[in-house]
Amino acid sequence: PLLHFFYFETTIRILKKKKEKRSTKMMNQLLLLCLSLVLFFQFQCNPTLGQSIAPSGPTNITKILEKAGQFTVFLRLLGSTQMGDRINIQLNNSNGGQGVTVFAPTDNAFSSLKAGTLNSLTDQQKSELVQFHVIPTFLSTSQFQTVSNPLTTQAGNSNPGQFPLNVTTSAGNQVNISTGVVNASVANTIFTDNQQLAVYQVDKVLLPMNIFASPVSAPAPAPSTPEKKKKSQAAAAPTSDDDDASAAAALTINGVVVAVIASSFLSCRTTSIR
Repeated sequence: PLLHFFYFETTIRILKKKKEKRSTKMMNQLLLLCLSLVLFFQFQCNPTLGQSIAPSGPTNITKILEKAGQFTVFLRLLGSTQMGDRINIQLNNSNGGQGVTVFAPTDNAFSSLKAGTLNSLTDQQKSELVQFHVIPTFLSTSQFQTVSNPLTTQAGNSNPGQFPLNVTTSAGNQVNISTGVVNASVANTIFTDNQQLAVYQVDKVLLPMNIFASPVSAPAPAPSTPEKKKKSQAAAAPTSDDDDASAAAALTINGVVVAVIASSFLSCRTTSIR
């Protein structure tokens, strides 16, 4: 009986250990499953985590913005102006170059524009508008603090009144952008590979002065004197000949008056003598 009891007790202990191991394994599996779910939902809800990973294959600005969402209007402009293809060619060029930085306005940024703004632009102006959002060099967020203003964009001339783009940073590394027409801020980093491409979300459409600055009104011309009035004034002005004639007439009249007065005086004196 003692042997049976010892065998029975040993068997129970072994079963308990197996059960504990099995429970521990199940708990580990449950914890792993929960962690996977947490990471999945965080990946879906946090745009920065999801968008910092480039789509598979060669770098493609269009696919990056499509994956990020909320850039439908900007994507349409990239396509119609063929600027998207130019950026992709530059990024995947074997020479590498200095990289590209893109400021991407959201659909909400475009919807805040005055109604009909985009439709009023010519094809060339639309192309310049998109190019104004592209800098032909790679800029990280830290480089914005030391960059020289104004930045040169793909639109070209950065002189005042043309396509100047100025970048400043404020407290908390907030990046602010000024075009001379509108002030915008970088709201998010959509994508960066820390070498060739950086895509930043901006809260407003960057409007260049060359297209959207209000024209300076020219000063009103000085009023001119009518020609007829000048002629009439010239006709009314006396000439030297007219002055001489007037003087002669005055002398003649005065001479007659003097003669008449003298004649009357002599006549009166003769009568008194008589």
